[in-house]
Amino acid sequence: MSEKQARLARKNLDKRLSPLRADRILTPSRGWTKAIREALGMTTRQLAERMGVAPSRVTTIEKAEATGAITLKTLRETAEALDCQFVYAFVPTKALDDIRYDQAERKVRNELAHLNHTMRLENQAVNAEDLEGQKRRIVADYLAHFSRKLWDKE
Repeated sequence: MSEKQARLARKNLDKRLSPLRADRILTPSRGWTKAIREALGMTTRQLAERMGVAPSRVTTIEKAEATGAITLKTLRETAEALDCQFVYAFVPTKALDDIRYDQAERKVRNELAHLNHTMRLENQAVNAEDLEGQKRRIVADYLAHFSRKLWDKE
């Protein structure tokens, strides 16, 4: 994927995910299955009938969801039986370009700290203003030309 296509993809994803980021959807402590089932006034037996499983399976599903040990397939099937849409998404905590910028800045800061340390040992330290200018330039280079290397381990 070209950088132009990647930038467009980030912009489109940000646009679609922005409302989710703003709303901060919190999962009920007992899980969505139990919360929705109880809100609908549905018993475990009734949900089990709708799913074509034994009532004990619904209890197992609710416990598995609450502990995070449930499959996406089971959640999808359960949502369908509850007349709900199952939604699965990673919602970035901030705009994707901001995440990339922060990563580039972190990476460059670590690289420059090591370089500056070495230069100080050789009595060739760079002043803070020059170092900041270099950081901005290298961050811009990473974002424009080295995006694949952005996430390499340091």
